[in-house]
Amino acid sequence: MYCTCTSSRRKFLSAVVGGIATTALPCSAATPNILGHRDRIDTHHHFFAPSLLEIMVEKKIAAKPALEWSVNATLDDMNKAGTATAILSATTPQVSFLSADLAKKFARENNEYAAKLSDENKGKFGSFAMLPLQNIDDALREIEYSLDVLKADGIGLLTSYGDKWLGHPYFTPVMEEINRRKAILYTHPTAANCCQNLLPDTPPTVIEYGTDTSRTIVSIIFSGTAARTPDIKYIFSHAGGTIPFLTERLQMMPVLDPKLQARVPNGVMHELQRFYYDTAWTSNPYALKSLLQLVKKDHVLYGSDYPYRTSASNVEGLIAFGFSPADLQMITRNNAVKLIPRLKA
Repeated sequence: MYCTCTSSRRKFLSAVVGGIATTALPCSAATPNILGHRDRIDTHHHFFAPSLLEIMVEKKIAAKPALEWSVNATLDDMNKAGTATAILSATTPQVSFLSADLAKKFARENNEYAAKLSDENKGKFGSFAMLPLQNIDDALREIEYSLDVLKADGIGLLTSYGDKWLGHPYFTPVMEEINRRKAILYTHPTAANCCQNLLPDTPPTVIEYGTDTSRTIVSIIFSGTAARTPDIKYIFSHAGGTIPFLTERLQMMPVLDPKLQARVPNGVMHELQRFYYDTAWTSNPYALKSLLQLVKKDHVLYGSDYPYRTSASNVEGLIAFGFSPADLQMITRNNAVKLIPRLKA
């Protein structure tokens, strides 16, 4: 099903990942769960495949908490938050910093590692597969392999690659294939080429990530991609970035620029309200109140952004917001089951 061979590259693990796992907190069913339910599904949960982490270290782009990630620590975090299943995804930069050949190699190894974790921890993990978008043919082959052979739960892309957002014609074959398969497309933000290091002492995660999510949503809608891909189940991170605050402006775009009207035949709000949005870094009243003015609760998904935040802190924020037990169950489990029916069991 996936490659289980080893290489000299794997020896790196004893120093970086494997050694850390020995010091990670043990996962135990007896670990206290102060948050009630134990059936939650986390759709924004990161992992670090050993080979990809190694080359990130070589390129000097790896840092904490990636360097301290381990399977044991992940399971312990999930247990404390009552998370039954985490859908694993690779975070920024994925393989965007590599040549086409290396991107193909490391994307495959990443996706196989996620499948291996799922097999070894029955019911605990799913995955959104990474694609090597340096070459579209490679990306299409990886969609086929990941969904058909590895049984990934969907595809996970960055919001932009270089100076292209996901509505760009370059990505059309990928978007069409994901639509043909009626698959999930989860997106994770990055900082676009235009907007690196604009403010001193302010990392891109603070402003640029939310903004790039907004850019790719706008790109998908006003390129006509959203209307052409009605069967893609889109998931956008961090409550859609700044989209809830920009809705009025987005609605006015086809009015002010009539050529856009044909690209949004169902209307801007139709597209915005069919998308799904997760709660990573947004389980607070400021973000949630805005998001819930845009979409109904059945389009909100629990996402922790582990290991950049603990899963428990996200759930605590949702509870403190005042969701009813039924709404909390919808957000932390039922909506994900609707998207990924295999999780019902």
